[in-house]
Amino acid sequence: MTPVLILRALGLGDGLTGVPALRGLRRLFADRPLLLAGPEPVSSWFAGLGLVDGVVSTTSLSGRPPGLGLGPHLAVNLHGCGPQSHRLLQAAAPRELIAFDCLAAGHRAGCRWSDDEHEVDRWCRLVSTAGGSCDVSDLRLAIQAACDGAIVVHPGAASGARRWPVKRWTEVIAELRAERHRVVLTGTETELCHALSVASGAEDLSGRLSIPELAERVASAALVVCGDTGIAHLATALGVRSVVLFGPVPPARWGPRIDLDRHTVLYHGRRLGDPHADRPDPALLRIGVTEVLTAARAQLHGTRQPST
Repeated sequence: MTPVLILRALGLGDGLTGVPALRGLRRLFADRPLLLAGPEPVSSWFAGLGLVDGVVSTTSLSGRPPGLGLGPHLAVNLHGCGPQSHRLLQAAAPRELIAFDCLAAGHRAGCRWSDDEHEVDRWCRLVSTAGGSCDVSDLRLAIQAACDGAIVVHPGAASGARRWPVKRWTEVIAELRAERHRVVLTGTETELCHALSVASGAEDLSGRLSIPELAERVASAALVVCGDTGIAHLATALGVRSVVLFGPVPPARWGPRIDLDRHTVLYHGRRLGDPHADRPDPALLRIGVTEVLTAARAQLHGTRQPST
């Protein structure tokens, strides 16, 4: 059977926002194997969950085209608007390319890219244009774990623009600990988490968890407190309550799309900022410690302060 090669060479959060589109493609091409061109270990985790049938490890758009060696296949660009991502897939001469219109790559399919669209809705729309069916309810992952009451705090992010100041994280964690909550730190920024652990007495699991283990840790938590990063999307997918600090990118583009009562988004932005900047975005710095604690307490009590 002719395989379907799906390009999404992005990280955990980006991958999770693409899950509904993957499920839509599964329905559309139920008789064909789905291969995900993406990075490890996220892609293999998705394969283990049954979202795709196999993986072609792909970490960038500058390497070997992932479709080479597949023979006849269909390609789907869930990575971006092109032209580089389109050309990477076109280089392997697929029988068909499902992607947004991109004149620079010579591709027209009647589906235009919109910068203002939520990331989940964007890819669902592309799949729907191709004849598939998916929506935000497809975000959910069926990973079950008994709640142990812990609060998972994830202080890091890929760029400085999305990193709330360490001093404020320390104050939040110390106050939650003073209220006798168990606080668990996660992340790849092990030095940061170790420093926070020493300062507050929180349990430090940074750098120790595989993606499946992180998912189980989140699934068993009472609450996740984090910035706009991958673990926020994991909390959404698992239905775990969360407080998410946004800036520089507004939640209208990357915030939760289901169970809105279970997720408090804090955002004081006035315009779209630079998500790749080295310093915390001004919108992120407008979020105060008291505001985060108030939102966390409300979620822990099963209520929610209005998102700001």
